[in-house]
Amino acid sequence: MLTLVIAGAKRLEGDSVSGLLAQIQEAAEAVRAQFSKQPRVGLILGTGLGGLASQITEEAVLAYEDIPHFPVSTVESHTGQLVCGELAGIPIVAMEGRFHFYEGYSMQEVTFPVRVMKALGIEILLVTNASGGMNPHYDLGDLVLIEDHINFMGVNPLIGPNDESLGPRFPDMCAPYDAQLIGLAQTAALEMGIRSHRGVFVAVPGPNLETRAEYRMLRAWGADLVGMSTVPEVIVATHAGLRVVAFSIVTDICLPDALEPVDIAAIIKVAGEGGERLAKVIPNVLRHLA
Repeated sequence: MLTLVIAGAKRLEGDSVSGLLAQIQEAAEAVRAQFSKQPRVGLILGTGLGGLASQITEEAVLAYEDIPHFPVSTVESHTGQLVCGELAGIPIVAMEGRFHFYEGYSMQEVTFPVRVMKALGIEILLVTNASGGMNPHYDLGDLVLIEDHINFMGVNPLIGPNDESLGPRFPDMCAPYDAQLIGLAQTAALEMGIRSHRGVFVAVPGPNLETRAEYRMLRAWGADLVGMSTVPEVIVATHAGLRVVAFSIVTDICLPDALEPVDIAAIIKVAGEGGERLAKVIPNVLRHLA
């Protein structure tokens, strides 16, 4: 797990900056052909959290394979479609399923949908994930707002030629998660009677879960949560100038001295239960934005 990986097994066609920009524009046009509104918010739904999509007043649903240059989800719990419509009165595009580095995709592919959502006009990116909780104050199913992260994936989605029209060569990462949106989200959760925390998320490449020694190391670094996603999308969102708020559901407890073998079915079940709470919180967040 600690091996540094420089590139994924598969790359987008055309490594040039102009090739990437053309692919973004082609994908965005395919979505616009089905959805005429300009979305204000983009939403990425992680493991077991796709139920929120059912609340969207749908105007178009596009399977990922029908969007040019989009990867296809290979994880069983990820539906693999882009839902376009309105939620709490706000135009939105929602990814029902995301892509992971461990699936064999390059970082450029993993983050390509964020580029497309930016091209469609979003201003805010809401990210959700399921994660392991290393903070002893967390319980299964707890909602944690990510306030900072550690990239331990061994690779960065911004490596390669930079197109200044997409973002700066050296984006600042002192505040990738918007403090105002975090506060708003905590208020929204409190209004719904839902407990939330703030925490630091560390991203690892996966797909294996961590050893006891690795959990000890990650916790010593200051991480509260560990997972295999989110950070690449947030880096690209920051590069693109988007405001970001990220929600994590604690789906397994990762205390090294009390570690037990993980049941993936149980993780998905807890993610679904946490997703029910998120399905109440996120529309309330959007109502505050309206």
